[in-house]
Amino acid sequence: MNKHDILVQSAVASLLAFGSMVIAAPAVAADAAKMEQCYGIAKAGKNDCAGGKGSANTCAGTAKKDSQKDSFVLLPKGTCAKIVGGTTSRT
Repeated sequence: MNKHDILVQSAVASLLAFGSMVIAAPAVAADAAKMEQCYGIAKAGKNDCAGGKGSANTCAGTAKKDSQKDSFVLLPKGTCAKIVGGTTSRT
């Protein structure tokens, strides 16, 4: 293989990778619409992102203690109400 062949193969591989990302993006957005933030149930260091005014943690994995009220995990809609201590609003 010469340099030209390698460059062409790299370009084709890049286009294929980019194309798969573009196709997957709407699926991720659709899945996000089916999820809800469930506060107060995350284990220390296992939360998804949280933040805002007065929040002790600003992103995933930063909860300092179990069941921290301003930390959430993403769950399928309707699941949080079935978990003891879980709430869909930060208190």
